[in-house]
Amino acid sequence: MKIALLIVDMQIEFLQGLPVAAASEYINHTARILRSGGHQVIHIQDVEGAGTVSPERLDFIPEIQVEQDDLLVKKTFSNAFWQTDLEQILLDRQIGLVVVAGYDAGNCVLFTYNGAIERGFKSAVLQHGIMSSREDLVHLTYRDRHVISYPVIEFMVQS
Repeated sequence: MKIALLIVDMQIEFLQGLPVAAASEYINHTARILRSGGHQVIHIQDVEGAGTVSPERLDFIPEIQVEQDDLLVKKTFSNAFWQTDLEQILLDRQIGLVVVAGYDAGNCVLFTYNGAIERGFKSAVLQHGIMSSREDLVHLTYRDRHVISYPVIEFMVQS
């Protein structure tokens, strides 16, 4: 089964002043595992406020590793599938499992997770790989959702 890691909104504009080290480490490690097995890493960039902030603020934080073969999807809505080509990208690459990570747990991460399920993709949230300015939203997002850890992803890639 082909896997895609969606790294949602890990941008300077949203994360300035928040502790990002732990989630970034899990996201980067998972991305390396997936890349090594020929799976897809997709960075989701929120450009909704592009006209009101400097372009540099929409860049990804330096703690997140972006590689040459990674893909970029720009979005203007909380659900990264809404009015983007994300669904077609996943279909073209025959992705069977979508793993969602990034910011904001109770908003864009959750809406993108739900968007994947609504479109028929198996979907999971990366354990320790989501963030919010409210810690309670991280725990609530994990509750009653499919959650996957990087050791399980590693096992799947090696099998």
